[in-house]
Amino acid sequence: MGRRKKKIIELKIDRTEFPNKGIGMYEDKKIVVKGAIEGQLVRAKLGKKKKDRIEAKLIEVLEPSPLEVDPECDHFGICGGCFYQSIPYEDQIKIKQNQVKEILDRADIGEYEYLDIVSSPKIEHYRNKMEYSFGDTEKDGPLALGLHQKGRFYEIEITENCNIVDSDFSKLLIATLEYFRDKGTKFYNKMKHEGVLRHFVVRKAIKGKEILVNLVVSSQEKLELDDFVEKLKSLELDSELKGILLTINDSLSDVVQSDRTEILFGQDYITEELLGLKFKISAFSFFQTNTLGAEILYNKVKEFIGETKDKVVFDLYCGTGTIAQITSPVAKKVYGIEIVEEAVKAARENAKLNGLDNCIFIAGDVMEKVNELEEKPDIIILDPPRDGIHPKAINKIIDFSPEKFIYVSCKPSSLERDLPVFKERGYKIEKVQSVDMFPMTPHVETVVLMSRESM
Repeated sequence: MGRRKKKIIELKIDRTEFPNKGIGMYEDKKIVVKGAIEGQLVRAKLGKKKKDRIEAKLIEVLEPSPLEVDPECDHFGICGGCFYQSIPYEDQIKIKQNQVKEILDRADIGEYEYLDIVSSPKIEHYRNKMEYSFGDTEKDGPLALGLHQKGRFYEIEITENCNIVDSDFSKLLIATLEYFRDKGTKFYNKMKHEGVLRHFVVRKAIKGKEILVNLVVSSQEKLELDDFVEKLKSLELDSELKGILLTINDSLSDVVQSDRTEILFGQDYITEELLGLKFKISAFSFFQTNTLGAEILYNKVKEFIGETKDKVVFDLYCGTGTIAQITSPVAKKVYGIEIVEEAVKAARENAKLNGLDNCIFIAGDVMEKVNELEEKPDIIILDPPRDGIHPKAINKIIDFSPEKFIYVSCKPSSLERDLPVFKERGYKIEKVQSVDMFPMTPHVETVVLMSRESM
């Protein structure tokens, strides 16, 4: 390809690999362009050369894909989210269905039943949580609050009319931005590590119609927030504002975490309902961001599990114990393991709230804590982080030799690495089905049923 480095080329995108990698051919070389959609003609700058591909940076879309339509969201193309916003929803789920199948076909997992992807019940206004960032839209510009601009680390897009949350989120965002603009409060500069305002997190119980907000700041200035609380309380919202929290975070990294959290108003949790069970959700609880989609996902897990009467279930990487509790009413006993202590505390509280006395939740690393479980499981549910099961833990888990494994994956490419290990150890991959929990984005959940083959 001659002088490849920094060369700018025009490229037709033939397909999109998970999660958002546009693939095309140039001079018989496979080119990967992050953020490009199949069918587009793009201009891209060539970069790193890898064993089987060359990475390139998207500069400009010269011709749209035949799949694309005018996006409904005002922020599309500026905001870094909702990669598939310009593609009709029926085409979005076809792309995801094909991407997961392509990933699984690369893995040596034998024959299996590949079921049709399940659509999200709502494709707009479906999210129950947003983490907004403070900053500016351009250097030294006025205070902004919203989501990061596409490809930018510092600049913020004020996402007032975001298409994946409802109007309550927009009202809270704009009220908060107006309040701190009027006060002249400075945002926390991530390069200089100076300033106060860091994040604003909104959580909403879709069914419970309750809202919890959390203002995340540094400790560099003490804020008087009585007026801020009154401003939010005075808003006309579709749901009830149950709590306003203040979290102090002096971490150098740009993550929402707590050195200290206090209640400015109300309570520090909201209550949501899933499949007839109630769950308390605190500021830092893990909970699926698509409530109605989560019900479909967990129903699919229950369907794959089948009969649980008088059976022992392990729920590994259990989070706040949602799957464990949904399976527990007809199980003999359910053990849940989760490394985040606050999540385990919430799981125990939720089990008590739902009157479930056969759930045991354990705080700790799955890799270590599985050694402490003496009871033999009939079924193991796995819902690991995005990167899949830790390579050192996977064989320990398989050593329990249950009748069935149910693997819930939020990153299907992790399945390509993990599923062959199960097959090698005597498990047949029976069924695979994806559930679209994240419309307008490239992300998807995938549920896998594996059964122990007769030894």
